[in-house]
Amino acid sequence: MKIGGVEVTKCEEVLVLPRPDREIVFKAQAVPDMEEFESMCPKPEPSKRLVKGGKREDHITDEYVKQVKLWGERRYAFMCVKSLEPSEIEWSEVDLNKPSTLTGWIDELRDAGLSDVEINRVQTLVLDANALNETKLKAAREAFLRGQGADTAESSGLQTTPQSSQSGRPASE
Repeated sequence: MKIGGVEVTKCEEVLVLPRPDREIVFKAQAVPDMEEFESMCPKPEPSKRLVKGGKREDHITDEYVKQVKLWGERRYAFMCVKSLEPSEIEWSEVDLNKPSTLTGWIDELRDAGLSDVEINRVQTLVLDANALNETKLKAAREAFLRGQGADTAESSGLQTTPQSSQSGRPASE
């Protein structure tokens, strides 16, 4: 697909962590939607309780709140692990097809030797790949407008000197 002649591609962010022998490169791509996760792990449904006039969903039970919290943690972890697929990480315990394993992704990175600061950078990388912040939008807008200005400067006005003016006298006078 193209928009305005530009081919649409996925956003990819890169993080390079220095190491004495060889850098560790993390790549993150935007996750276009969460359908894959939600088909594996549907959002919990609240229990219903009988009240005057019928049944009503009970959103404040401790069990429901706990289930929604766990679902949200797994959903976030899925987004992170899925975003990091271009990094070709060989996970020991984490498996995208097993939602119960997803929340261990940070522990695996820590066990591999990454510091908390480095793990925070990885999380920021994932969030940057999956979000448009005002800084990115402003930079893209400025780059676009600079490009438009260059085209405008080249094409505005006459490119040659006219032979005569409206008065009929030569334009060079």
